[in-house]
Amino acid sequence: MRKTDALSVITGKLGPLVLVFGAYLIAFGHVSPGGGFQGGVVLASGVLLLAIGRGTDTVLALLTPRLLARIEASAFALLLVTGLAGMLAGKGFFGNFLTAGGPAGPVGFIIALNVLIGVKVGAGVAYLCLILLKDSDR
Repeated sequence: MRKTDALSVITGKLGPLVLVFGAYLIAFGHVSPGGGFQGGVVLASGVLLLAIGRGTDTVLALLTPRLLARIEASAFALLLVTGLAGMLAGKGFFGNFLTAGGPAGPVGFIIALNVLIGVKVGAGVAYLCLILLKDSDR
């Protein structure tokens, strides 16, 4: 892919905005359209924009494939633990085991799931896209 000055400027300005929008989708997915999956994909596309503008080697120096794989695996393990915790509390798999009288109420559980799913999806999709983009540079 041929890198131009316009591409560098646009992706340099748009990439961070897309990352912030992805975090917004994850954080407010319980009250508006969005959530963990959508926010994770938007986060990954923000990383992809930065990789296109700055070069894959620059982004891969910060977000190594090994690190992204570990983040995704850790988020998946936490999702399984969250599901099993609901079963142990007698609420069923992924049942809300948090007390309803807490500061966030029952919504806190949904927010926690959105964050875990967003991190897992974002790391997984970013990993795939960066590896494919790196291989296409050759």
